[in-house]
Amino acid sequence: MSSELIHYLNPFKQSILSRESGYFLCRLTGEKFPILNDIPRFCPADNYSESFGFQWNQFDRTQLDVHSGADLSQQRFYAETGWDPQELSHCSVLEVGSGAGRFSEVFLRTTTGVLHSVDYSSAVDANRRNNAAYGDRLQLAQASIYELPFADNSFDKVFCLGVLQHTPSFSDSVAALISKTRVGGEIVVDFYCIKGWHTKIHSKYMLRPLTKRLPKPLLLKLIRFNIRWMLALFDLLCALHLTAITRFIPITDVRGFPRNLSPAQRREWAVMDTFDGFSPEYDNPQRAQDVARMFSSRGCDVTHAGLVHYPGGSGMVVRAIKRVV
Repeated sequence: MSSELIHYLNPFKQSILSRESGYFLCRLTGEKFPILNDIPRFCPADNYSESFGFQWNQFDRTQLDVHSGADLSQQRFYAETGWDPQELSHCSVLEVGSGAGRFSEVFLRTTTGVLHSVDYSSAVDANRRNNAAYGDRLQLAQASIYELPFADNSFDKVFCLGVLQHTPSFSDSVAALISKTRVGGEIVVDFYCIKGWHTKIHSKYMLRPLTKRLPKPLLLKLIRFNIRWMLALFDLLCALHLTAITRFIPITDVRGFPRNLSPAQRREWAVMDTFDGFSPEYDNPQRAQDVARMFSSRGCDVTHAGLVHYPGGSGMVVRAIKRVV
């Protein structure tokens, strides 16, 4: 296992790239991939992840442990992955879907390893701002999960947290992660869970056909304007032990937020998470057993498929080890 740099390849041809002034050049095809803000871009700027680019450049520091004063991101990362930071320091590691870099920051702060991280949206710029101090230990690129700019079988560890339900094809996304993992390497994903027939009887799924089509600044403005009364109503229903009714309020479930947030921070988290729920193009919750089968059918041994609890919340997680090329 090694934490050395993994070189970029043309994601469409798996051919070698040479770094020129301001871009990567594929001499085989003549394609040029621009480097903007010191981040190579392997996908169009406009794509289905537009809402996340907008979101994470608006809320670039909100979820970072070093900003919130909590350790929720660190607790979640190590609880869900089950990894040891000392071991990670000596592994080649890929993060797919970095957002503003909340888990990138955890990895870089708690290990001495190199992290290769991609996101399909302009959130990579927020990640760069947040984690620039780590220098070359953070290798950022903007790329699609389906067209990752690395050779197959490159990484010892691959993690993808808070992302897969927002991709067009959950199954194809799983296959893409497996393809970049070495035989014997481990993949960890989490995702929104289908809890039963009632999962989609929820304000989010009822309103998303409209809200995902609204201009993102307008949607954010509407959420900010209404957040105080929605929070107050949510808290009241919880106090009255009527939590089942909260699903009909168009607000995120705020019960998993860090306990030490100030009222202003709590409102900001609520605005951010509510926008996160109502704005994405795709929202495809899954059953754990179905995701486990996606990995098993592609030559992986599933080592965990189910809920993982950590202080402040829980996540539906599948961990798998790649056994077949």
